[in-house]
Amino acid sequence: MDINKRSILWIVFAVSLVILWNNWMISTGKPSMFSPAPAKPAATAAAPATGSVPAPAATAATGAAATPGAEAPAAPAPIKTEVVTITTDVMRIDINTLGGTIQRLELLKHNDGTEQKKNQVLFRQEGKHVYLGETGLVGAASPLPNHQTPFVAKPGARMLNDANQLQLVLEAEQGGVKLVKTFTFKKGDYVVDVQHDVTNVSAAPLSPQLYLQLKHDGWEPEDSSWLNPKFIAPTIYTPETKYTKYEFKQIEKDAQWMAENPGKPTPAEHAKKSSDGWFAITQHFFVSAFVPQEKLSRDIFTKREGDNLYSVGVVQPLGTVAPGATVTNKAKLYVGPQDTETLEKVAEGLDLVKDYGMLAVVARPMWWAMDQIHSVVGNWGWTIIAFTVLIKLLFFPLSAASFRSMAKMKLVTPKMTAIRERYKGDPQKMNQAMMELYKTEKINPLGGCLPILVQMPVFIALYWVLNASVEMRGAPWALWIHDLTKPDPYFVLPVLYAISMYITTRLNPQPADPMQAKMMMFMPIAFSVMFFFFPSGLVLYWVVNNLLSIAQQWVITKKFETGPAK
Repeated sequence: MDINKRSILWIVFAVSLVILWNNWMISTGKPSMFSPAPAKPAATAAAPATGSVPAPAATAATGAAATPGAEAPAAPAPIKTEVVTITTDVMRIDINTLGGTIQRLELLKHNDGTEQKKNQVLFRQEGKHVYLGETGLVGAASPLPNHQTPFVAKPGARMLNDANQLQLVLEAEQGGVKLVKTFTFKKGDYVVDVQHDVTNVSAAPLSPQLYLQLKHDGWEPEDSSWLNPKFIAPTIYTPETKYTKYEFKQIEKDAQWMAENPGKPTPAEHAKKSSDGWFAITQHFFVSAFVPQEKLSRDIFTKREGDNLYSVGVVQPLGTVAPGATVTNKAKLYVGPQDTETLEKVAEGLDLVKDYGMLAVVARPMWWAMDQIHSVVGNWGWTIIAFTVLIKLLFFPLSAASFRSMAKMKLVTPKMTAIRERYKGDPQKMNQAMMELYKTEKINPLGGCLPILVQMPVFIALYWVLNASVEMRGAPWALWIHDLTKPDPYFVLPVLYAISMYITTRLNPQPADPMQAKMMMFMPIAFSVMFFFFPSGLVLYWVVNNLLSIAQQWVITKKFETGPAK
């Protein structure tokens, strides 16, 4: 009987393991162990993920599903498409003639952050990762040319070479409308001009609407960590509501809310209507942003396209187009680094995609000051050193007062020890005696902590400046430091920091409590170990700050040791 019970328990245990493993496979996006294997697709040209076509402007802002008939009709045979590759001096971009979708974009002057010889890729469709730029038309009874419609690419140059610009022209006709998409690429420019020429080739007036959208998966970046967090998120800017980061998880919540409340508009927290602004997909150091035609009304939408797949975009009415007439819409697509000066020129508020965290009010002036110094110095490492000296001069009166207080504390340490010995059994009298001593000697026991507390916001803001500034990405300082945004590869700066902290601790008055004294000696080691994982530029700032503090504290301490305490 015991053997049977044991066998049954083992069977239950084994089945439980199989079920748990199957649930884990499903939760991570893998197929169930019990589902049939999907049929292999036919060997055709690679096509971008389609998803639904955005709804016309009347319903797009609510996040509702596309109107009936908005989907492109199923083709009776595989659609013949091609991928056109455009190469400039700063980017290589793949555009699929199926919909004129931007399905891959590689930045030629920026590595991917892990391998020097591998370029940064933004738009892509690889495995579970989807990142696409799509445009098209909606707003008629029959489907109009959209991102699921086959286009024809006109002949022309595909490499910039010595020219200042080149164009890719795509044409499609559907539903009584001829749509011509023209992508214009310019030398040294991360902005792609995207022009849509809409011609009514039917016999009746039409009121088409243009949509622009960016589509992205919701997976967290693989190289994100708690010390160096990375993010990818849709962002929206309008003159009325300013900058809004709208994360994928919020879009997922909106989709669930709509499923539970059919027919009601989603309670989205972002702007839904405007006549100006932009929308973007923002990530660490880089951004892709559509800037629709200015002073033209648009409905702004965010939408769940599928399992862990989301989109952000706008729908713009183009007005009534008479038979034979053509209407033109001009937009811009910026895909590149979060370079402050460049972003400010592309569109108002686009520089806000640089994420400085909660201390942006401190970080932005800091970045401006560092940028001014760099324009003179020309090296970001020396810029950080010069900036540290500047900060030290700014806080000099506060630091000097603190060091004078600590020097006085060091001189009266024997008196403090005697008081502790005398009243060690009576804490109340001990505190009264200590307060009398501080009053007599004119000492502020908290004076030594004030400079540290004041500088902590500067320290944290500098961390975000280094973490968000692509200008410093890959920027060397000297010798072994080849990237100030990455940790010191040989841990030289963290060790120097530990040494400087040890010297600072020795210059400070020693705590009378032995346990507290040990803790003070342990802190340099703990901080230096933590700094192993911090950007080397940040540790450089702290090392230089400590060295300047040691010099200042040593001078003030010697002055008090050779004269009477005041």
